[in-house]
Amino acid sequence: MWACGSSSTFLASALGIRRIRTQGRSAVYTLEASITDCHDSESSGPRKVVVVGTGWAGLGAAHHLCKQGFEVTVIGGHGGSSVSSEDSIFDRFDASLIHAFRQPSRNIFTLCNELEIQPFTNLMTSAVYSSESLEVKFPIFQNVPRLPSPLGTFVYPEFLNLSFFDRLTLLPLISAVIDFDNTDRAWRKYDSLTARELFRQVGCSEKLYRAVINPMIQVGLFALGEQCSAAALLGMMYYFMLAHQQDFDVVWCSGSIGEKIFRPWMAFMEEKGCQFLKSRRITDFSLNEETGKISELICGDETFLVDAIVFAVGVTELQHVIAASTLLQSRKEFLDVYNLRAVDVIAVRLWFDRKVKILRAGNIYSGVDDSAGWAFFDLNSLHEEYKDEAGSVIEANIYHANQFLHLQDEQVVAKVRSVLSSCIEGVEGAAVVKHLVLRCPETATLFFPGSYKFMMRGSTSFPNLFMAGDCIVNRHGSWSQEKAYVTGLEAANNVVDHLGEGEFAKIIAVEEDEPHIEALRSLNRNVNDIRSQVPLFDYLI
Repeated sequence: MWACGSSSTFLASALGIRRIRTQGRSAVYTLEASITDCHDSESSGPRKVVVVGTGWAGLGAAHHLCKQGFEVTVIGGHGGSSVSSEDSIFDRFDASLIHAFRQPSRNIFTLCNELEIQPFTNLMTSAVYSSESLEVKFPIFQNVPRLPSPLGTFVYPEFLNLSFFDRLTLLPLISAVIDFDNTDRAWRKYDSLTARELFRQVGCSEKLYRAVINPMIQVGLFALGEQCSAAALLGMMYYFMLAHQQDFDVVWCSGSIGEKIFRPWMAFMEEKGCQFLKSRRITDFSLNEETGKISELICGDETFLVDAIVFAVGVTELQHVIAASTLLQSRKEFLDVYNLRAVDVIAVRLWFDRKVKILRAGNIYSGVDDSAGWAFFDLNSLHEEYKDEAGSVIEANIYHANQFLHLQDEQVVAKVRSVLSSCIEGVEGAAVVKHLVLRCPETATLFFPGSYKFMMRGSTSFPNLFMAGDCIVNRHGSWSQEKAYVTGLEAANNVVDHLGEGEFAKIIAVEEDEPHIEALRSLNRNVNDIRSQVPLFDYLI
């Protein structure tokens, strides 16, 4: 639906002077003549903000905005899960699946302190298995002497089947790590390469890549190395394991993220006046053509008056919104979203009739299939509710699971049990007494080569529509749920800036590069600047 700015629903307002930038920035004053609709919040109450999405990004934006006194309504997306429940307001991928929280997740840890909750386990070790044997055991890096980055990542893990020479072939990757500084230049340079091509260029051994690197790519980026962008790989690896030795250390949520974090988080916001609405299908928007701003968000027969909107949904859900809106289809930045893709994820939880011995709480598995990535978790160690369970409770997450998505539950359970039997002693003789299969179709962002140029930024061509999520381009340097949460805070700051009310959210920056890395990056930037002055430097690909 399109609404003309000259229609009877809009009234002319007086000229006004508004301060639009505060706190840490120079104050900028704008004299504007505008046509606003009759629900102008300056005269009728708090400004109205609608946040679409209930994952880390959406809740992050709503959390800060409701603390600033805005009238915030959060609309849950359709989620991408085949399991429905009373809790469908939660983003199922973010709230129900098991996700690692690495040590750099400082904004999320700060949030939990603010909420006065303690949802995390102690630091735990992890491992990588192949179909043949246990391949790698990772220590708790904080418990060993700290080495200059990234040496600790190479030295301290116990590689059971790899020679010293195999491990040594990974060291040349440091040249790409130095060159990739998370700038637009770096992303455009490396986004044209696949992750596998990058490792081939630096001379990584086939055995190291097959046994360790590719399985970690499949779990971290949800697809094979030849399907993933080298830029995304470098961003993920640097944030999770290469920037600082202790970054690879991991804690887990001691129950479902939905129950341990999202539920008390939402209760906190409801006390601030935030309203949560279950799944709504967005059908279009109304545009004030005089201001170029969106004035209404339309969900079938429901209409929400808005001063600002934050979209914080995944790629697939955003594509559905665009498909329903002729207004969004009129802008290239939204049409580009159709070039993006997401992959299927399945979570399978198995209850056994007896305890089996699992060496590590969190594990990566490779060798089952050429396209799917696998991880499995000992829930008796991770989740408080299963600590006293008579038998083992194990969850397996399958990423890029398109070939398993349409199988019957019993077929999926049989496949998972077969995988677990190959690396956990005792599983083959144990009986599954209960199971739960959660299907999340097209929910995990696929960072394929060439995807960067199609990804949206935090601001859009609509002055009051802002974006958040792990598929949004930003320069914070974080990854996964920490990045999603940070983009939510950035979107909230964009709303504060646009409406000229409230305080900016404080976003904790990632830890600075270690001195030797910063020195090498500075030298690399200088070299690149010199090279760019050479005639015909950009002539060849």
